[in-house]
Amino acid sequence: MGYFRRFITKISRKAEKVNKNQSMLRVFKFGGASVKDADAVRNVADILKRFPNDDLIVVISAMGKTTNALEAILQAYWDKSGDCKKLVENLKAFHRDIITDLFGSSSEYISTELEILFNELAEKCTAEPSDNYHFEYDQIVSLGEVISTKIVQAYLNSIELSSSWLDARKVIATNDKWREARIEWDSTKGKVVTSVKNELSKDNRIIISQGFIGHTPEGFTTTLGREGSDFSAAIFAYVLDADEVTIWKDVPGMLNADPKWFDNTILLEKISFREAIELAYFGASVIHPRTLQPLKRKNIPLYIKSFVNPESKGSVIQSSEENDSKIPSFIFKMDQVLISLSPIDFSFVVEENLEEIFAYLNQEGIRMNIMQNSAVSFSFCCDKSVIDIDRLITHFKESYIVKYNEPLELVTIRHYDDATIKRVTTDKRVILEQRTRETARLVMLNI
Repeated sequence: MGYFRRFITKISRKAEKVNKNQSMLRVFKFGGASVKDADAVRNVADILKRFPNDDLIVVISAMGKTTNALEAILQAYWDKSGDCKKLVENLKAFHRDIITDLFGSSSEYISTELEILFNELAEKCTAEPSDNYHFEYDQIVSLGEVISTKIVQAYLNSIELSSSWLDARKVIATNDKWREARIEWDSTKGKVVTSVKNELSKDNRIIISQGFIGHTPEGFTTTLGREGSDFSAAIFAYVLDADEVTIWKDVPGMLNADPKWFDNTILLEKISFREAIELAYFGASVIHPRTLQPLKRKNIPLYIKSFVNPESKGSVIQSSEENDSKIPSFIFKMDQVLISLSPIDFSFVVEENLEEIFAYLNQEGIRMNIMQNSAVSFSFCCDKSVIDIDRLITHFKESYIVKYNEPLELVTIRHYDDATIKRVTTDKRVILEQRTRETARLVMLNI
């Protein structure tokens, strides 16, 4: 056990002399839905009260649809197409209502602090943007997490649930790949360990911090990708050698399919890191894909539990693989487009062609959900929302014949059998199919 873990144990034992049970270091993550209004914030506090003997690192996302609202503000600021200041005022009113509900007549301090943030955002609306949209995205959209954590931490202290606020923009070190920043792990570990140790020494056993955001060596704010708060929780857990991580969601745990597309879903009570990584890679929405690898490396279990019913069992992701193949899992991706490129000169598709195609997709930020090539063509499937088909055709028309099909759906089945294949392909025409021993992937068109 390293120095930091010894330190935490020492502090815990000092604070819990009467209770002989050793405290734990837990990392919690609460998403936007769990702090969407005042009642939701109160519920978060009630959940934290359930762990009176533990040190808690609590990672929180922006409230409700705040990230979407900030993206709209960014767009209005960037292209001067809308009333940027009006959008800022609407967002401020949303948070002001939550503050008034939580604090009543005692809201002056937190209201004043956030007023400064919103005034700075409104002033930005009149400034000229830089020449880098993704840079501006990170500076503006990251404020959602700052605002939400200021409110939650102030509320906890108002109900005598002692807590401190940790600025992730000071401790999560990244490179400058805007909107998809990569973690500088050594620097992050040093900053997080020092800051957390300092806060725990003040007898604040709850530390509130932000998901989704970090900073460059120059001090500019970065973001880790949409839904990156899960990853933030894993970063804190990894560098602090936490005992466990819990992601609190509005679902009972990790299900074998999305209830929006599938009836009679089943709770996956216990699966391995390996299985969860596969599901996340193929698009399971419950877990951010980058969350699991750091936890797997240090064998830190990840719990997925319901903030609506915190007493329910939920799911746990851990090292054992004994339960992985017992229940088939289904991942549905709707509104897909399948694109095929064939060289005009009848040549084979070789490395040079793939390099050219991949370079274009990377340049345009297009993520392939599935790909397949034959001797004379290369095909890939992606979300329709991320691709400009006319632009792609224009780019490749001199060298390739471009064909596409839409609207399609992509279904991935882990631990499939003939019955599960039949179940998802009823009234469908399969356009593309790939199978391994454990996974079947089908691109389909409604008949």
